[in-house]
Amino acid sequence: MHKALFRTVIALIALTVLAATAGCGTSASQASPVRFGGGPKTGASLHRTPPGKHSLVQWPTRPISFTEESRVGGAGQNTPIGVTTLHGPKSGFTGKVWVWAPPEYYEKRNANKGFPVMEALPGSYGYPVNYWIGSDLKLEENLAQWSKNGTSLPFIVVMPVLNPNDKQYYDGSDIPGQPKIGTWLSKDVPDLVRQNFRTLKTRDAWAIMGSSSGGFAALKNVLQNPETFKVAIPNGPDIVPDSPLWNGHAKEERDNNPEVLARRLIARGGPPVYLAFQDGSREYTVLPKVRKFIRQYGHGPVHTRLHIVPNGTHSAGTYVQGLGEGTMQWVSAQMTGPTA
Repeated sequence: MHKALFRTVIALIALTVLAATAGCGTSASQASPVRFGGGPKTGASLHRTPPGKHSLVQWPTRPISFTEESRVGGAGQNTPIGVTTLHGPKSGFTGKVWVWAPPEYYEKRNANKGFPVMEALPGSYGYPVNYWIGSDLKLEENLAQWSKNGTSLPFIVVMPVLNPNDKQYYDGSDIPGQPKIGTWLSKDVPDLVRQNFRTLKTRDAWAIMGSSSGGFAALKNVLQNPETFKVAIPNGPDIVPDSPLWNGHAKEERDNNPEVLARRLIARGGPPVYLAFQDGSREYTVLPKVRKFIRQYGHGPVHTRLHIVPNGTHSAGTYVQGLGEGTMQWVSAQMTGPTA
């Protein structure tokens, strides 16, 4: 994707090392199993009351034990980030997925409530680690603080690997003859969350966020799968597919092009989607393309918002800053919060 992503790649390498050793987390030799039906310390199951006839709550169907990767400090109240290797039954792809639930998820008063979900995708190759687990970026800690402040819903966050290797971009798509990364991101990963967490039976509770190449995947997936995702947060995204693996597959490439997908969604009148674009003010290459997309396709069922982070660059740190400057508040206003 962007040639300017060289610095992002370097940052990812550093974050890979950091994720293995960082923060208030547990070392590999001390890693313990985590099940997300109970409290962050005991793992004990919370009391379950059968949902009412019209309840939106979707209870876990096939919970598994995750391996504790680390814990989230500050407003995160020592809540665990867990990791598992998912063998995607629909995509056939196998990769790592990290998950986190906010402090509110464990509170007794919320024991019978389903929670909204955000799928968070990294930039660069996004393999073999998803940098949103890094304690330096503090995504989870910030989300917990914003929820406490009332400027964000308390989101379950799921963080899969973005690509099957660090050699090629797969554009978050099912490229013919390649691993089905589009199905992995839009079907297998959400299914994993539904199997392990109290979620909600509505698209109004599902968002997908990404940066750079992950921003493209977020933008594309919400336009391609509006029955699953209502909201996307594309951070410094590419606007059109650019993987060399599309060579010889022009039709399939068009079918995964956000511009084409937006035109089709507008033509059929919805369902409505909400695109919360974020860019740094110094993203001189990316920003004009985002503005053009909004100008051409930001109407009808395609609702858009652009937040420009002052003096921001093409970096994950810039986008976390932007999330706290109004983006999460706008996103949360479009979505359903914890509901019984």
